[in-house]
Amino acid sequence: MVWVALAASLWCALLIVPWRPWLQSECLEADPAAVGSCGEGQVTVLMPARNEEAVIGQTLTALGQQGVSLAVIVIDDASTDATVAVARHSGLAGLTVIQAPELPAGWTGKLWALEQGRGLVATPYILLLDADIYLGPATVPTLLRKAQRERLALVSLMAAPAMTGFWDRWLMPAFIYFFKLLYPFRLANRPGSRWAAAAGGCLLVSRDMLSAIGGFGALRNAVIDDCSLAGLIKRRASGAIWVGVTHSAVMMRASGLSGFWRMVARTAFTELRYSWALLALCTMIMLLMFVVPVAGLFLGGTAVRIVALLALVFMAISYAPTALFYGQSRFSLAGLPLVGIAFLLMTYTSALWYARGVRSQWKGRAYRRGKV
Repeated sequence: MVWVALAASLWCALLIVPWRPWLQSECLEADPAAVGSCGEGQVTVLMPARNEEAVIGQTLTALGQQGVSLAVIVIDDASTDATVAVARHSGLAGLTVIQAPELPAGWTGKLWALEQGRGLVATPYILLLDADIYLGPATVPTLLRKAQRERLALVSLMAAPAMTGFWDRWLMPAFIYFFKLLYPFRLANRPGSRWAAAAGGCLLVSRDMLSAIGGFGALRNAVIDDCSLAGLIKRRASGAIWVGVTHSAVMMRASGLSGFWRMVARTAFTELRYSWALLALCTMIMLLMFVVPVAGLFLGGTAVRIVALLALVFMAISYAPTALFYGQSRFSLAGLPLVGIAFLLMTYTSALWYARGVRSQWKGRAYRRGKV
């Protein structure tokens, strides 16, 4: 009874904390009216690309439909497919394609590629855009208008999942839900708060601020580079930031289970600061919040079942705004305990990589402990 009551208390506490990380209140959608309010030549897009032939053409086409002229720099990161050819044949005005030099020790591939492109930027703002993020019309002007009106050094959007495959529909919204629990957007957006967060797939940043912190070299060894960048900027006196969700930016690539598993495992143990003690604590919390209520519902007496049901209701209430925002089935609420345990297992995979000497691995590269 004690454990079930504790689980219910934790879910209740999540619902009532003032910053409400489970809501989708931090939202920014593309506004066509923003096109007329933004001057030309304000934004350069930096797009690192490694084996992105399947999606980069659509991404570049979408950039041509923003309603403003953009300089676009694609930095090819040692692709072995037709990424470069597809980019060059996209027909996008203002496009430059460069080749990143060989990756040096102490850098991750994405940050090294971005640093090569940064030296070519002459505009006041830089949009960091992943090659698989499709932007709806007027998204870039909307980001720029928000940054200028609110004097923000960084504005980023958590792209919506493609929601095309089974695993993508079930797991990606939950990934965003858990990300917001770890990095509460409302706290991150609050000046003076120590919290900082960003979504690196679509991130607008002031060129001067980026230069002031030392460019991408200041975080060249960061695995969670987007939040690390947000943290560096926010710690500066003028570094106001904002992060939110949207439907106007969409992740075009839907991952199968193995791809999604690797994506989460890439940073999961980093989130725990490579601490085995924090992994043990995380395990206890996840089991308490996701397993104990389900077990109490089936194994306990009447009083235990009532409290367990209450915990599950609190859990469903906390996830409902995410499920609604991304158009998930109501059954996703009942499936959250299984998803929670799956994420715990992905964290174990990340810890196992670390135990074997690999800090992180992504897109065919393994970053060894002590070398990045």
